[in-house]
Amino acid sequence: MARRKSKAKQEEELFKGLAGLAMLGGTAGTYSLTTSWKASIGVGVLGVIGVVTLMISLQRKRMKRLKRSGIAEIDQMDGFQFELYLAHLFRSQGYKAEVTKAVGDFGADLILTKEGMRIAVQAKRYSKNVGIKAVQEAQSSIAHYRADEAWVVSNSEYTAAAYELAKSNKVRLFNREALIEMMLAMNDQKVNDFQAADSKISPIKNVCPRCASDLVERSGPKGVFYGCSSFPKCRHTAPLK
Repeated sequence: MARRKSKAKQEEELFKGLAGLAMLGGTAGTYSLTTSWKASIGVGVLGVIGVVTLMISLQRKRMKRLKRSGIAEIDQMDGFQFELYLAHLFRSQGYKAEVTKAVGDFGADLILTKEGMRIAVQAKRYSKNVGIKAVQEAQSSIAHYRADEAWVVSNSEYTAAAYELAKSNKVRLFNREALIEMMLAMNDQKVNDFQAADSKISPIKNVCPRCASDLVERSGPKGVFYGCSSFPKCRHTAPLK
């Protein structure tokens, strides 16, 4: 099945083409002026060096950008952690985010609401391209959750067939590049704070540090404690203060 090329792959192929043009164009152009093959080849080589230098510079900037976004940490998460992170990410954008139950989610891992809009989200933390099944699941979740639209969010890319099906079914796809943009735009806290705050709770809002759901008072054999309202999907607990 055909797959779309990533932005990095497209840029790599572009620079290879530019390097070839620089070599050919510089050599031919210089020879037409000087009739010296030695000078022509020298100019062509300099052109290639210039293109390679530019490519290395852009790659370094891209690597710094990726590191700043925290996408490497996303790539190491399991599916459930990715869902919790997305809830945190969308809340930073003003959405109310609810993580659905772990078993029988009916095609949606999160339900977002904002300004009267209700959105069913399918989360795909993949190491390979996402296919049409995710689009089908997302589209089918609209009726069950009475959503206005459906999204699929992934740390990877999508197959060409997935893009085509999503377009005809009005399912919005967020690929790796779009996810990175959202992560970089999150201005309330850095991505790493999501993992570092695992053992902390807010003394004011009593928000679960693991999934950002509300903490509620629960009773157990050892007395009263704070438990996550998303239980059993999230099992974070904390003592009463």
